[in-house]
Amino acid sequence: MRCTGISRRAFLKAAGVALAGPAWSTITPAAEPAPRRPNILFCIADDASWVHMGAYGCSWVQTPGFDRVAREGVLSTNAYTPNAKCAPSRSCILTGRNSWQLEAAANHWCYFPVKFKTYAEVLSEQGYHVGFTGKGWAPGVARTADGQPRHLAGKPYQARKLTPPTRAISNKDYAANFADFLAARPEDKPFCFWYGGHEPHRAYEFDSGRKKGGKQLDQVNRVPGQWPDNETVRADLLDYAFEIEHFDKHLQAMLTRLEEQNLLDNTLVVVTADNGMPFPHVKGQEYEYSNHLPLAMMWKQGIRNPGRKVDDYVCFIDFAPTFLESAGVDGAQAGMAPITGRSLTEIFQSTKSGQCIARRDHVLIGKERHDVGRPNDLGYPIRGIVKDGFLYLHNFEPDRWPAGNPETGYLNTDGSPTKTECLEARRMPETRRYWTWSFGKRPTEELYDIRKDSDCLENLAERPELQARKAALKEQLFEELRAQGDPRMFGRGHIFDAYPYADGKTGHFYERYRSGELDKKAAGWVNPSDFDGSAP
Repeated sequence: MRCTGISRRAFLKAAGVALAGPAWSTITPAAEPAPRRPNILFCIADDASWVHMGAYGCSWVQTPGFDRVAREGVLSTNAYTPNAKCAPSRSCILTGRNSWQLEAAANHWCYFPVKFKTYAEVLSEQGYHVGFTGKGWAPGVARTADGQPRHLAGKPYQARKLTPPTRAISNKDYAANFADFLAARPEDKPFCFWYGGHEPHRAYEFDSGRKKGGKQLDQVNRVPGQWPDNETVRADLLDYAFEIEHFDKHLQAMLTRLEEQNLLDNTLVVVTADNGMPFPHVKGQEYEYSNHLPLAMMWKQGIRNPGRKVDDYVCFIDFAPTFLESAGVDGAQAGMAPITGRSLTEIFQSTKSGQCIARRDHVLIGKERHDVGRPNDLGYPIRGIVKDGFLYLHNFEPDRWPAGNPETGYLNTDGSPTKTECLEARRMPETRRYWTWSFGKRPTEELYDIRKDSDCLENLAERPELQARKAALKEQLFEELRAQGDPRMFGRGHIFDAYPYADGKTGHFYERYRSGELDKKAAGWVNPSDFDGSAP
């Protein structure tokens, strides 16, 4: 099925956007004034799953800012990150390439390769006023060829502070920093700004959702099946909700600021999160709640028929080509590595809800090394595909622990009350399943019907009636990975384990902890009680 509507070229011209190709230094005849390039406001929460925004029907998290962007623009129901961890997910956004195409940047806490330019760097070179507040690309080390610090998302604006509502929420005044950024903008320049909230990243002030957010445990209409449904887990979920709402309040203030300065109509606003919620079986894994993320996009002068819900599969590698095309910039000519993603302007120019573009029917996902905690800083390599309501995962090293080794605290799962509950559940046969789902070893292949099992708890990979479907998904996955040059497809997957971990304080944690050089508190992001020397 083809998407109806005007051609992309005609759409961009009508929207007042120059087409990709010539550099902006090209002289425009006086009779044809240069089109207005759109401003770009990219807003990214830190660790939030897609189901926890009001626009998707969630009643216990209040997100009027996100909901407004969805209502006045497009709400995506199938947006995915290729890699469900902070730094690699953000690397995909900035470069338009899948993580397995980014060398060391496939990993968390990496040394970002000099060779990969970002869309923010290119837009800065092409006349945009570019900056960020909060969390940009992180964590990791990014430097230029001559060793100078490199700001992959733009110039930092971090001066303004506030008194946060809890001791765990950042004291950065994101909205005020955005106002400073706008005040510094030359009048004749469009802007590109990255709002990276630190929320709802761990840690939380326990029970803040109830005590400071006024929430009640029974407001949580469903606890995902991979965790015990008890007071502790529900309180943890409400604390998570309270932090999402803090992120959204700053989004609301930024939208108001743009309206007051008559800038909103020609600003492409994108609101999403880098990976799923920081709970066991989610963040750092490759399941439905790990990679499936919220996405709302608004551009009054550039999106036709606003108020639509779109079911097309959108990948984070699509953002960079969208921003570049909308700005009239050719990324390849500007020195970027070839972009794998596809511009979303084809969705913007459609008037349809539901499925717009027939070929947007699947997305690829995967991971390499996230947090350390295995011998020799080894990762847990996965590749997967989401298509036709199914998630297929291929685990390349099933003998490794997927969330990190038990004796070093399962370091690829942030410490939390819910993690503690799942670890305690291992001690009793009737609750051991909660530990198994989040921390136990896994088979080579996993297959889930995410239409019926969004929690990804029932592995269907051995079902006889699904063998043909599983084989077809694997064949398509591996074929596309080979076309993209994934080293895993050519017997060179070991290179991802060999890239150095850039945090010297916790690198080689397994060996240093076992030798007594580091103690349980050294990791910093898990609880001492997470260390499980008795696990099988």
